[in-house]
Amino acid sequence: MSFFRNSAIITAVASALSLPALANDQAYNRISFNSEVKSEIANDEIRATMSKTAQASTAAAIAKELNSSVNAAMQIAKRYPEVTVTTGAQSTYPRYANNSTKIIGFTGSVSINIKSNNFEKASQLIADLQSTMVMENISFGISDKLRDSEEKRLQLEAIKRFNEEATTISQAFGSSSYKIVNVNLDGNNHYYPRPVMASMKTMDAAPVIEAQNFEAGNTTLSYNANGTIEIIR
Repeated sequence: MSFFRNSAIITAVASALSLPALANDQAYNRISFNSEVKSEIANDEIRATMSKTAQASTAAAIAKELNSSVNAAMQIAKRYPEVTVTTGAQSTYPRYANNSTKIIGFTGSVSINIKSNNFEKASQLIADLQSTMVMENISFGISDKLRDSEEKRLQLEAIKRFNEEATTISQAFGSSSYKIVNVNLDGNNHYYPRPVMASMKTMDAAPVIEAQNFEAGNTTLSYNANGTIEIIR
């Protein structure tokens, strides 16, 4: 009885020891690599932030002036339906006398955000608003619609290139076929370019401010297909 029990134990141990060896043999023919495709496309969207800063003796007076400025800006923006304008950050803080805790007034600021695919209309709106507001920054990038469309195209191109490189690698190692073990697809393009212009001050005593001609530049998108194949011999 003990002979059969010991034989069973020896067989189980031998089987367990053979599993890692088998797994390692299968992994010997595996190769990992990365395929990347890129595309440079013209920026089709402008984003800008404009702000208004004011001082007054009371917080209420600050709020009244800032609200009036924003309301006036939004009225002007209605002339440009091609441009999206939203209210941004607003803050008010006290001003103190030198080396004192005595409040001598308040300073407040408010901003509006501008976004559009129509550079000409956005430029004209910015020019109209610069008589009363200060330009904080302007940045150019690609719209979500264009980004999604281009990334879908790049994804298919990355997959195609991965398969082409897998075939080339297999043939280089003396094999005519392969199977895919795993593949990771990653666009990694979820960012917006840093501002290309900042702190443009209002033009004093200028009844009409000329609209600026923008050069939007380009954005480079990339897509990666990285994974592992197993060469079939």
